[in-house]
Parts: sequence; structure tokens; C-alpha cells
Amino acid sequence: MPFQIAISGIKAAAADLSVIGNNVANANTTGFKKSRAEFADVYAVTHLGVASDTPGSGVSVSRVAQQFTRGNVSFTDNDLDLAISGEGFFILDDNGSRAYTRAGAFGLDRDGYVVNGSGQRLVTYQVDSVGNVTGATGPLKMSTADSTPKASSKMTVGINLDSSETAIPAATTFDPADTDSFNHSTSHTIYDSLGGSHLATLYYRKTADNTWQTYTYVDNAQVTGPDTLGFSTSGAVTTPNPAEITTGSFTPSGGGAAMTLTLDYSTATQFGSPFGVNKISQDGYPAGRLSGVEIDENGVISTRFTNGRTVVQGKVALANFSNPQGLHPTGDTAWAETYASGDAVVTAPGTAGLGLVQSGALEDSNVDLSEELVKMIIAQRNYQANAEVIQTADAITQSIMNLR
Repeated sequence: MPFQIAISGIKAAAADLSVIGNNVANANTTGFKKSRAEFADVYAVTHLGVASDTPGSGVSVSRVAQQFTRGNVSFTDNDLDLAISGEGFFILDDNGSRAYTRAGAFGLDRDGYVVNGSGQRLVTYQVDSVGNVTGATGPLKMSTADSTPKASSKMTVGINLDSSETAIPAATTFDPADTDSFNHSTSHTIYDSLGGSHLATLYYRKTADNTWQTYTYVDNAQVTGPDTLGFSTSGAVTTPNPAEITTGSFTPSGGGAAMTLTLDYSTATQFGSPFGVNKISQDGYPAGRLSGVEIDENGVISTRFTNGRTVVQGKVALANFSNPQGLHPTGDTAWAETYASGDAVVTAPGTAGLGLVQSGALEDSNVDLSEELVKMIIAQRNYQANAEVIQTADAITQSIMNLR
């Protein structure tokens, strides 16, 4: 009997050492979660129960429990490296089946999918054709195509025209080459349908109190004017109403399609202060090449282009479980859902108790080497002590066998 009890102790200590060894081996594994061996005593039980003077029958490993405490976060220089600052798991698509992980070391494969080192694809909320995040989930495929150009159609002009300036005589003919024929001018770049840039120049000429004329030129060719800008005694635009001027159709140089341009003067003023341009913008842009990826704390994944455009590609989806310790480890620092874990609850970062996403960072293993080394000493002592039980039991048995 002592032999069997001691052997069970040796097996338990060996299992403990195996768990500790696995923890130590994965001390530098991104997203790894340590485990601990849990033990239970063993008694020989009959249908009448256990007698009060019955010795135990040894020990057994009741389970190897995973410990899902969070590891430290280390920063990297890869924007696609992700860490979760709180609860939750990244969702992976593994050839149609779902896996879950805390290891966020991702990159792009040859097809543009965001994958980990095992080729499993990151699952995100998908976007529709206009870039709005939807409720549908699936593997994230990043578009690396160039951003197509957009022709300018509207320009917002926020200027102040000085009410104290002298009106230019009506006999003076407007000429963009003659600075005496206008009071002020300002320029801004616009774009055609091919992304070609063109210089739009706006000229302003005071003709009477609270009344100005404006001319619009594109690449030194007039496209509209004279158009009247009228102001109230409080300095707000009254003419035109609404405060917009639309050019006629014009064809820019370079092969782009014919275009029109609406000038929005709703924020223009006429105060007794010097001429100034407070804001001038337009809605066109040239073609652009991919320059980088951004992932915010809410998991929104966007690509940046050299033309200043930002396009939403998806939003990270996170999963959580009522009992994470019930997850089944599948290797490659991933887990699978089981009946014991409960169903995966999938939602966005920062909601339903889930953590936020940190880009350019990875979660370290939660293994504490100092703690594991102490446990190793204890497991070794237990192993040796059980071996001593066997040795002692053997010596007693030899003494009985030597009786004559």
C-alpha cells in the first residue's frame, strides 16, 4: 500500500514539474497564460463510505487550471501588433472555425489578410461600400490599392473684407494683371477628375459701401464673374442668398472631365478690420498611395494615403466568455470554445466590460519566473520525499523478508 501511495505522489509531483516547466518554457511567449496543477486526495470508498480509520490512497491531479491574469504590455514598431488593455480575446478564423487568443502579433499575408504567425486570420466587423462599420464579422482583408482622385466641386471661402477700404471707380476696368483694378485676391489649389492640380484665384473689388464684386479664375482663365457679394450693416453676407456662387462648366487642362465649382461664402464677413483669409478649403483630392495603417483604442482600423485621405477598413471584434478557464487550449497561444467556457459573446472593444485595443504593442506572458522557480523547488522536494517513502517501505519489506 505505501508503494502505491508514494507512486501517486511521485506522479503528482512529476505532473506539477511538467506544468511548471511548460510555464517556464513560455515565459517569453506573447499572450501566453500560465497554468497551475491542482491536486485532490484519494480514498478507497465502498458503498458504505469511508471508515474513520482508513488511510488515504494517495493523490491525483484534479485539473490543470489556466490562469488568465493579464501580462505586461510591451511596445513595438509594428502598427498591426495589438494588445488588449482589459478583458477579452481576439477572434481568429482558422479555415472556417473560430479560435481565440490574447497574442496580437499580426501582419499581412500575400492576399492582404491580417494574419498571425500561424496563418489564422483576424476577425473584425466589416465595412460597407461607403466605409461605415456594420454588424457583420469576418476576416479582415486590407485594401492596398491606390486611393482614386476626386474632382473638386465645392470651395468654402471664409474671408473678411475691410469695410473701410475705398471703392474702385467704375471706370477702372478689372484686369487681374493690374493690381489697381481690384482690392485683394487669394488662391487655392483644386483638383480635376484625374487628380491633376489647378490654381483657383479669387479676386475682390469694392464697388460701393457694403458691395463687392468677385471674379474667379482657374489657371489664369476666367470661369465666373463679376459676381456680387452684398453685406448687411452688421457685416454678414446678404447677397447672394444663399451665400453661394457657382461657376459655369469649364474644362481644365490635362485631360480631366468638365467641372463646375460652387463657392460657399456663408462664413465671409465685412468688418472694419484688414482683409484676411480665415479659412479656405475644397473637397477634391489627387490620387494617393498607401502610407500607413492606424488602429485606434476602439479598434477602428484605417489606412492612410499620401493624398491625406483616411479609409476605414474594419473594426476589431473581441470575444469574452463566462468561464475563460473552461476554454480548450489548441496550441499556437490560442483557445477553442467549449461547453464549460460558455458561448462566445462578441462585441466591440470598450463595451460590455471588454478592454480597449492598443496598437503597436503586445501583451507579454503572465509567467513570473521567480514564482515558478520557487514552485519548482517545492515540486522537487515533494518528488524526493515520495521517493523516500518508497525507499523506507522497501527497507521495511526487506526486514520482514529477512526474518527466519
